[in-house]
Amino acid sequence: MCVSTPAASSTDVLSVADAGFDALKNLLAEFDLALLQVPEGMPIPGSYWGESEAGIIGSTVYVRADTPLHSALHEACHLIVLPPEKRAQVHTDATDSIAEEDATCYLQIVLADRLPGVGRMRLMADMDTWGYTFRLGSAQAWFERDASDARAWLEARLPNALKDD
Repeated sequence: MCVSTPAASSTDVLSVADAGFDALKNLLAEFDLALLQVPEGMPIPGSYWGESEAGIIGSTVYVRADTPLHSALHEACHLIVLPPEKRAQVHTDATDSIAEEDATCYLQIVLADRLPGVGRMRLMADMDTWGYTFRLGSAQAWFERDASDARAWLEARLPNALKDD
């Protein structure tokens, strides 16, 4: 099970600026999502956690340059795992389903491999640093040994999302 609670500062993990806004924007566009950059110091619309955390409204992910990359991917993956007709109803909080939350965590790790200079190992380290919690103690242990249910959920609903994994 994957649970996220911010515990670190945004300087301890890769930011959207570190990964490159355009690379992330292009990746999200493959899933019919928009990525909008909010000016520095402005509140992020649709952010569940506030501060620099990514926000979601409809099919749009909102970020600032200082938004942690794992947050942007996590919120985007919440939208990716939803059927398109449900995306329009999303504002700030995408789900209360444990299965969807786990699928979201799994997919964000997989998609990190598609961002130049990021990769799953760095993203999992950032998830641990930030305060995601897993039954086996780390994102990597969960991903490698305890996430078969999340992968099966994704394969049943979004087989193309895992095509490169």
